[in-house]
Amino acid sequence: MEVATHGQVLTRFGFALSDPTRSQILLALRQAPAYPADLAEGIGVSRQSLSNHLACLRGCGLVVAVPQGRRVRYELSDSHLAHALTELLDVVLAVDPEACTASGAGKDCC
Repeated sequence: MEVATHGQVLTRFGFALSDPTRSQILLALRQAPAYPADLAEGIGVSRQSLSNHLACLRGCGLVVAVPQGRRVRYELSDSHLAHALTELLDVVLAVDPEACTASGAGKDCC
């Protein structure tokens, strides 16, 4: 298994959080491990969409699939991720909407 650098870890984490569905999955798994059907229902997405997002999160190294008989349960790959997500939720952002349009990022900027 290849060990990621700090920069690679942050890039993977940022990519995962850049999508609202993946963010919701991570927040749900922060609370407790879950089965895909339950995650899809709780988040309000199709099972196919959820499956694609879970594959992405597995590829980023943020979640793991744990076989349980005929079912597979998903959980965060490291307990530090739950703490990191909790800390991120406590961050107070100083948003400057003018900075996005000035930089040329356009309306898609946060």
